Amino acid sequence: MEEILLALLRLFEPTHLFFLFLGTMVGLIVGVLPGLGGTAGLSIVLPFAFGMEPSAALAMMIGLLAPTTTSDTFPAVLMGIPGTAGSQATVVDGFPLAKQGQGARALGAAFTASLFGGLFGALVLTGAVFVALPIILAVGFGEQMILVILALTMIGMLTGSNALKGIATCGIGLMIGVIGAGVATAEWRLAFGQLYLADGIPIVIIGLGMFAMPEIIDLLRRQTTISETGDLGEGWVQGFKDAFIHRWIVLRCSIIGCLVGILPGLGGSVVDWIAYGHVLQTSRDRENFGKGDIRGVLAPESANNAKEGGALIPTLLFGIPGSGSMAILLGGFVLIGVEPGIDMIVTNLDLTYTMIWSLALANVIGAGVCLFLAGPVARLTTIRYSLLAPVMFVVIFFAAYQATRNWGDLIALFVFGTLGVYMKRFGWPRPALLIGFFLASRLEASTYQALQVYGLTFLQRPGSIILVILTILSVIAALRFKPNKPSEEERQTLHGDSSRYKQAAMTIIFMVWCVIVFHDSTTQKFLARIFPMGVSVLTFIALAVILAQQLRTSAGHTVLHDTDFEGSGTMATISHYLAWIVGMLALVAVVGFPIAMLLFIVIFTTVKAGPNLVRNLAIGLFTFSFIAVMSYFLTLRYPQGLLQMVFDMPWWLGG
Repeated sequence: MEEILLALLRLFEPTHLFFLFLGTMVGLIVGVLPGLGGTAGLSIVLPFAFGMEPSAALAMMIGLLAPTTTSDTFPAVLMGIPGTAGSQATVVDGFPLAKQGQGARALGAAFTASLFGGLFGALVLTGAVFVALPIILAVGFGEQMILVILALTMIGMLTGSNALKGIATCGIGLMIGVIGAGVATAEWRLAFGQLYLADGIPIVIIGLGMFAMPEIIDLLRRQTTISETGDLGEGWVQGFKDAFIHRWIVLRCSIIGCLVGILPGLGGSVVDWIAYGHVLQTSRDRENFGKGDIRGVLAPESANNAKEGGALIPTLLFGIPGSGSMAILLGGFVLIGVEPGIDMIVTNLDLTYTMIWSLALANVIGAGVCLFLAGPVARLTTIRYSLLAPVMFVVIFFAAYQATRNWGDLIALFVFGTLGVYMKRFGWPRPALLIGFFLASRLEASTYQALQVYGLTFLQRPGSIILVILTILSVIAALRFKPNKPSEEERQTLHGDSSRYKQAAMTIIFMVWCVIVFHDSTTQKFLARIFPMGVSVLTFIALAVILAQQLRTSAGHTVLHDTDFEGSGTMATISHYLAWIVGMLALVAVVGFPIAMLLFIVIFTTVKAGPNLVRNLAIGLFTFSFIAVMSYFLTLRYPQGLLQMVFDMPWWLGG
């Protein structure tokens, strides 16, 4: 009781509140910027925590961590660009709602669900301090492996109208995920002699490539604003009502978020997809999912906020990071002299409760500030996208470069962005690829660990049995799911042999990738070979079936449930905007990022939005200044060009 009273007194100390608010503000900014997120934000403030009083340092770090999964909803809903890896699923239904003029409704529902999820996670963490020990100890490698498989079985429900296409795309993601050093042997796989690929592709590159570039190009093609009406109206109240109407969805997904967050290393990007898959599987009316269903916003937003509370359980009790951001948080513990583990309960119980309640308070502050700022930020949806798009191109490429600060980040983003554009064009489910990529290393590692530690006896463990049953139920739900009827636009787009053969060409490209992965795996040792070889064979078989379905589609007769065609612009339109991006990267290679950024924005807006030099130059200079301020205060780096290599230039010009 004495520790609880001491924690309450410390929580409301002016110094503690100041650093908590400061961390929350930084976290909100980091969440809005695409590609950064809590891990990058914590990495930025970590040097400042050294030498601080433990309570103040923890307040700043917890304050930063809590609201990033709230503010990342802004770019996800309003721009179709996930602010962090944890807001990928929110894009699926949140962005269509914004394009329908219901951005306020989506944001109101998201912030309400985020607030509830964050408070629920803090509540669970409070009780878990004493009761979670036996639960965590009971979760072994076998249970983690089956949980990953459970997540993969849900992917079929995320593919719209073709579960086989979702599974095949997931396999493609798994194979991309094995690029780099092998889990068991550290051998380079699919690196093709490139040092950049030795550590694999950063997940921020995959996320921005799959979701940012395709949506930006799609909106450019439409030559309109993000929101069709630009009027957010009274959707805020409706968003709050939606969260209350679907309160059981919010509660269930908050529970899912906590449970997944507890498992070390499994949280992050996967939790929102598991929640999304859950609400999709348990809903009878699924026609609007992917087109603007508010339940598709509530589920991931409540889960990813609740996940932070769950992830803190193994972090505090065992010193085992529950997510990537928790690994950075553990580094902060070491800097300020706090030793995580059982000792946190024995000797630092008051500090532990201060952290937990700081998490809850930061969620309240974060949600309140987001509601306050939502109006100004939401007005971005009324801007003609030809003015906003070049700025977004600049922001996402700048954010992507911070992944490893290598030119390979820019090239990889363009490659995967191009892949994402054509996947959207031909109806391949991009979320499935992202999930497969993210889970690749976890599935491979947990498989090896489970077999080495338990053999096949792990299937006899109670936790494994429960998860196997849930997996079987998930498969049954996927098989019973009936495809949606094609829209008129989809029917018109698919008529004719040209579309049929273009779709088949995309499938063949994926099949070639399977062959490349299989051939590469034959050069590896057994432990490094077995996983990519098995995935490539199974994926190739699924793709062969899909190819046969596509080739059976005759002119004038659409088999949409075999193709799930989305359609996002003609091939010429896609090539046109991809050429603009190539031009931007060429400029960066010559004159460096800051100068190229200014030139690209001015030239693009002049060509696409009209020759208003004052307006176009103002947009370019504002973006130039904003990126410069971020670069200075957050210690970010610019991609350099030949100009910076030849001449000694100031930092704000890329030197």
